[in-house]
Amino acid sequence: MNNYERIIEIKKELALLPAGNLTYKNIKGKAQPYLQWNENGKTFTKYVRIDEREAVLKKIERKRVLLDELKELEISTVRDEESAYGMDIGDRIHAWLNNLNDVNSGYEFATNVVIGRNLDSMVDKVSRFEKRDCFWKLQKYINEEYNGKVCLIYGLRRTGKTTLLLQSIGNLSKEQQRKAAYIKAKSSNTMADINKDLKTLKQLGYQYLFIDEVTLIDDFIDSAALFSDIYASMGVKIVLSGTDSLGFWFTLKGELYDRAFTIHTTYIPFSEFSRLLGIDEIDTYIRYGGTLKAGEIAFDDEDAIESDASFRDDETTRRYIDTAICQNIQHSLNCCRNGIYFRHLQELYDEGELTGAINRIIESMNHQFLLKILTAKFKSHDLGSATELMRKQTSLEDQTDILDMIDREAVTSRLMDILQIKNKESMNIGITNVHVTEIKEYLTALDLVVDCPRETYIPDSDSMEYVLFTQPGMRFCQAQALVFVLMKDKTFSAESERIKKLIQNRILEEVSGRMLEDIVLLETSRALPKNRKAFKLTMSRSEFDMVIYDEQSDTCELYEIKHSKQVVANQYHVLNDKEECDFVEKKYGKIVKKCVLYRGEHLRLTNGISYDNVEEYLKGLSR
Repeated sequence: MNNYERIIEIKKELALLPAGNLTYKNIKGKAQPYLQWNENGKTFTKYVRIDEREAVLKKIERKRVLLDELKELEISTVRDEESAYGMDIGDRIHAWLNNLNDVNSGYEFATNVVIGRNLDSMVDKVSRFEKRDCFWKLQKYINEEYNGKVCLIYGLRRTGKTTLLLQSIGNLSKEQQRKAAYIKAKSSNTMADINKDLKTLKQLGYQYLFIDEVTLIDDFIDSAALFSDIYASMGVKIVLSGTDSLGFWFTLKGELYDRAFTIHTTYIPFSEFSRLLGIDEIDTYIRYGGTLKAGEIAFDDEDAIESDASFRDDETTRRYIDTAICQNIQHSLNCCRNGIYFRHLQELYDEGELTGAINRIIESMNHQFLLKILTAKFKSHDLGSATELMRKQTSLEDQTDILDMIDREAVTSRLMDILQIKNKESMNIGITNVHVTEIKEYLTALDLVVDCPRETYIPDSDSMEYVLFTQPGMRFCQAQALVFVLMKDKTFSAESERIKKLIQNRILEEVSGRMLEDIVLLETSRALPKNRKAFKLTMSRSEFDMVIYDEQSDTCELYEIKHSKQVVANQYHVLNDKEECDFVEKKYGKIVKKCVLYRGEHLRLTNGISYDNVEEYLKGLSR
């Protein structure tokens, strides 16, 4: 084997080894290993799980050996050729060696086009990951006739878009894979660059083109019809994915109106989260759910959670909101038709205040969520049920009457001041209701928030907005941060740290319980067929956590949702309330089921009320 052949062989092996080098970070006092590499001018890191470390260390060592050998071969080859043929030949060898670093050797491309063996290597790296539920929708687009239509895959960061593209390529037949190309767009690219490369690929016989991060291209939104009107109309399958998913939403209103097959990735229901990551605990979903790292987070590895989860603490949650949501909205607004969609937000953008405004509105939604939980309990003289809990502690050391002794009116007022302080700040910098409405419209377009399906029968009551977050980890983490602020309030400062911790945990239990209600209601309403609907029902004396009404049979089911593993009579008292149940039957037909969803085992009580496991219920919605 001569030097040239060996250099090519080394390059091929290096392409299959991990990118970058090993580095260590101090996480909670322990040195944790990370892979670190540069891509498109940015530095990326990836936590190395415990069960992968031995294999990764071997690969990194193998990479070091190969790079040393490659360096010696390159120097030796250039020196030998220069000695034999002169400097001109040496320059040509330098160019040849540099060309080997280009994954697209042999073709002149303006963008980062990956084909052939290099694409095979990328596809192989995701082959072990489970597939998103929407994967089969993507296969439908690829395998069926959609003349003149492109496929748009959009959603917030870390929801599996790139993995979907590569898995779809891997699902093609061998013959189809030879006609597949993957393009990773960069912000420095233009639509003219993309058009040039698509034209070249079409001439070379490529029929399946997967373009990732296409929304980074500044003139994409205003020129997106290129993909549908030219290439898709010629029978080429075009799949587009992008981080700025709001940009796709704008193209559907304009350039790609009625010419796109859409797939959303932001919403990840519990059943899918469980299947993808092998997690059956609803509490893990409440705390971390909403994003994926393509299966890289090992939730049985505490260090992995501390290092990798998007919503592990308030700082990482804020960072995610800044990068995945605020930048998403602003980039798309700035790129679309010279910013016409900024509308009333233009003034905030011009002053550099739009990121802060979006953050404050998301926080405000969570403030109102927590405020409703706590003040409602205060009004009934029971702070998140903490008062009752403290009285019922079996250990005398854990019993406290602090919540009986406090000035409830003063604490309620103080609590509201703490939770609403951001809103007051917002008013000082001029955020109006118009700004709030427009930002919420864009958050809805991103699939981040949805209106809670609810019906209310309370005379003379004002309609109240109730928003559900589709990424529960974001909501829980922000609520947790607010609870930490509450626990530093002077009202509780006199108590021991142990008692404050008990109260804090009880409040978070209430937060988890309300979030569980939201999760069940959201997932049920999305899973039901058109002739059935799910909603929260609020009446004068009580509230049903969820009612499922079947319009075809004129029957209904009643549900109470509890974040508990125990069966307690007061959990289902509303289900036994004859007056309230009679009212429901007049409105929604015969009651055919009364059920409490909780975290324990399935039971059926003698009064006909069943107890069903909430995790099994949620997983069953996808069947």
